[in-house]
Amino acid sequence: MTYPQPLKDHLAGGATTLARAFAVTRKDGKVLGFTDHDRDLSFDGITFRAGSGMTAKAIQQGTGLSVDNTEAFGALRSDAITEADILAGRYDGAEVRGWLVNWADVSVRALQFRGHMGEIVRSGGAFNAELRGLAEGLNQPQGLIFHARCSAVLGDGRCRFDLTQPGYAEERVVETVAGGRVFGFADFAGYEDRWFEKGRFRVLTGKAAGLVGAVKNDRIRKGTGREVELWQALGTAPAPGDMVRIEAGCDRRADTCRLKFANFDNFRGFPDIPGEDWLMSYPVGAGVNDGGSRRG
Repeated sequence: MTYPQPLKDHLAGGATTLARAFAVTRKDGKVLGFTDHDRDLSFDGITFRAGSGMTAKAIQQGTGLSVDNTEAFGALRSDAITEADILAGRYDGAEVRGWLVNWADVSVRALQFRGHMGEIVRSGGAFNAELRGLAEGLNQPQGLIFHARCSAVLGDGRCRFDLTQPGYAEERVVETVAGGRVFGFADFAGYEDRWFEKGRFRVLTGKAAGLVGAVKNDRIRKGTGREVELWQALGTAPAPGDMVRIEAGCDRRADTCRLKFANFDNFRGFPDIPGEDWLMSYPVGAGVNDGGSRRG
């Protein structure tokens, strides 16, 4: 690693006043600063708190495209990183930056690490988090899959559908909760049965604010209203009275894109790709060779 000249001069001086500082930026925008020094440090608009119980092992770095990584570990504290927030997934994929800093003059510092949090393990009132460098993204599969169904996510940059249009999302107050993943609404008309299946369930207020789940079932129950069930419970369960936003679901089929969303121009699948039976087909004088099964 190439350090800036002021830090090089400090290291060359023999006696050093060095500390490590880490900034964690969660996906909800909250930024937390930590340092292994014995007093708080401040720079870049962030206060790095001492005594937070968080520190890190030496950073492993290499040349080329090898993945830089390290680990952060520390105590779970109500005023810093809490077990409830970890269970709720608020630190999943959080951005992490790490500096080597001269605590006597914080302007003398170098950014040593930038990446994201990986697996977090909790045990005995403490946590251990894997920190993955930016090169980790190169280990992910890339490219498109040729498939009959759409490969985009509803509302993303490839789909381009505007979910703020009337009729495709609804904000409601949760009335009943069962098992942390089944939510009841007594008066929820105006949408077809199963309209929200495979959609997103966003919590807007309460202790679970910011968490997002996937809708498994959306049924209109005669006499009891609407029931929305998630595939799995959120890390922190919404409570009655919390406001949620439920977005229409998409099963990624061409007909759904065309009829439900009128967005077929942006469909990212290949609905006319031949099926497996097409490999065994042969010319016939009548009928349509569309890859479908053939009846005698």
